[in-house]
Amino acid sequence: MTSSARPFLNRRLAEFGTTIFAEMSALATSTGSINLGQGFPDTDGPEEIREAAVRALRDGRGNQYPPGPGIPELRTAIAAHQERRYGLSYDPDTEVLVTAGATEAIAATLLALLEPGDEVIAFEPYYDSYAACIAMAGGTRVPVTLRPHEGSFRLDLDELRDAVTEKTRLLLINTPHNPTGTVLTREELTEIARLAVERDLLVVTDEVYEHLVFDAAEHLPAATFPGMRERTVTIGSAGKTFSFTGWKVGWVTAPPALVSAVRSAKQFLTYVSSGPFQYAVAEALALPDAYFDAFRADMLAKRDVLAAGLTEAGFEVFRPQGTYFITTDIRPLGESDGFAFCRALPERAGVVAIPNAVFYDHREAGAPFVRFAFCKQTEVLQEAAKRLKAAR
Repeated sequence: MTSSARPFLNRRLAEFGTTIFAEMSALATSTGSINLGQGFPDTDGPEEIREAAVRALRDGRGNQYPPGPGIPELRTAIAAHQERRYGLSYDPDTEVLVTAGATEAIAATLLALLEPGDEVIAFEPYYDSYAACIAMAGGTRVPVTLRPHEGSFRLDLDELRDAVTEKTRLLLINTPHNPTGTVLTREELTEIARLAVERDLLVVTDEVYEHLVFDAAEHLPAATFPGMRERTVTIGSAGKTFSFTGWKVGWVTAPPALVSAVRSAKQFLTYVSSGPFQYAVAEALALPDAYFDAFRADMLAKRDVLAAGLTEAGFEVFRPQGTYFITTDIRPLGESDGFAFCRALPERAGVVAIPNAVFYDHREAGAPFVRFAFCKQTEVLQEAAKRLKAAR
């Protein structure tokens, strides 16, 4: 056995340790707390879709390696979904790629499209895998911060435009946005599209919460805007829409040259995955609109239950327009350090949350904000709210 002064972890990943989700979920288990930290439902999705997976297993479909791009049935279903919902036409054979969840889609896309030194603009706070994937690809992340404004977090379009340099390769967009729940407006997306076309930028858009949009907000895929289809990689996922997050079925839709590039990287990551589940997701995407409407209505009701409970417990609540997360400000509680607050909360109240600062490069900007997930059973949310109010 040899020893060396050289660290084992390469410098690109040196800033990334164990994710906050692992830490807080472990804390939830050790304290017996209600876990409103990690974003996974506590009930399964539609029974008929679960049975479709069982049927595929029993019929021997997908038990061996599926095709590298994904099974034809799923690629066809993804293309049909994009056409039916948004009027976007994609060729299932050349413009659709199935991935091991959206996380692999993000990793493969950035590994495929970035050269070392390329700059990537992302909206801060951002899902933590964005930063890690940019680092693994040798890129440089350039955060543009969403800031609180009139009860939500909004994008400063002037700041976005100023962030673009000669080194900017792509814009990494997430709408509906995790963790803030912001849904980009038509006006914002129009300006983003104009900027991307003007500066000849690629756009990678994470739309995994596309079916969780509330109130008057509307999900508008970036690829539907003028000049955008040919430069946009759209990422979707079954996990958030059908409440089967453990199946890890995601996808990419993009023009053939971009899909080919992403596939070149993806084939050396997982190669293939989720064989039987791909058949089930193909059936799920063909569910009638009534399913998607009921799913959204259920999550909206849960949002309102938790938002009301958090307000009563003394938090300032930013009511989300999308996703299944609520961001709160802890300063009305006399707190200002989200990390310390979240690490103490299980013992104080028997509830686990996530400090938003982990989603920021500028940690101080996110210090007083804490995220709660409401993709749980209503009685669980009510009990969490009761505990938080009692601990106040």
